[in-house]
Amino acid sequence: MSVYQGKNGKWYCSFQINGERKHLLCHGATTRKEAEQFETSKKFNLIQQQSGAIPLETPNITLSQLLHMEVKYARLNKKSYKTDECRIKPIKTFFGANTYIKDIKPEKIEAFKTYLLQAGRSRTTVNRYLEQLSKCFSIAVENEYLKKNPCKSVKKFPIKNTTIRYLNKEEEYRLMKKLPEYLKPIVITALNTGLRKSNILQLMWEQVNFELKHIEILENKGNKHLIIPLNKKMLELLRELHYEGAKGHIFVNPKTGTYYKDIKKAWHSALKEAGIENFRFHDLRHTVGTRMAVNNVPIHIIKTVLGHSEIKTTMRYLHSTSQSLLSAVEVL
Repeated sequence: MSVYQGKNGKWYCSFQINGERKHLLCHGATTRKEAEQFETSKKFNLIQQQSGAIPLETPNITLSQLLHMEVKYARLNKKSYKTDECRIKPIKTFFGANTYIKDIKPEKIEAFKTYLLQAGRSRTTVNRYLEQLSKCFSIAVENEYLKKNPCKSVKKFPIKNTTIRYLNKEEEYRLMKKLPEYLKPIVITALNTGLRKSNILQLMWEQVNFELKHIEILENKGNKHLIIPLNKKMLELLRELHYEGAKGHIFVNPKTGTYYKDIKKAWHSALKEAGIENFRFHDLRHTVGTRMAVNNVPIHIIKTVLGHSEIKTTMRYLHSTSQSLLSAVEVL
């Protein structure tokens, strides 16, 4: 039998069965005989596993290792991978970075929900954590580190659909008066294209086609190729900003020479001065959808302009078209 004692005094065994090589520490062995007994036991288990008589042993993967796999996946497949990276710390803090994933049961995940709520996270945010954790365990199942995803037994919080916040004309007037000059064209672009903030801030002159009157978006949340039409107001704005030989980003910080990466401080200051509450930059996009719906733009056209993947997402904007709906039922 191929057992031997290492320089550290510990006993090891090395053998091969049906092409599968094993080199193992003989745990607990203090003599050659005990090491040989360990080797015999391991050979027997391996033969049974290969024949299917007993299940294969799964490696002990720690939570830290699994989170690393999930973040690696997110970096390759998600634009929001940085959000996944930010959520790692609370997950490790609660469960323990070196905890084996096989020891994380649904009951512990339920306790994690309470932990996040007590830390001040909203129910919606807690659901996002559960989704990321579930993805981690799905990766573990796919790689045969686990047989079952424990998150499947844990329910997410039900989230009530709230009324979509949008900017009315009076609020828009107040906001535009308080915005710093550099931020005004950015907000005007949002209100006339429905583009997301990231797409606006990273917008480049090479994406603008004055002749065909549209903006071409190649990278976005849904990974779609979007053609955004330019109305008269947007054409006037872009022509005003355009200069001979213009290239690169459209909205550039003159102090740094680079595009604006963060406008939160100026945005929130303007909202406060204008007396506008409970309003996010993303709600400018909701404003676009709502205004088109109010003016009877067909729902499938709104879906195309906003680049929605599913019509049910666009249907939310019908909440504000009560007058249009009333006019529709009047024909009855």
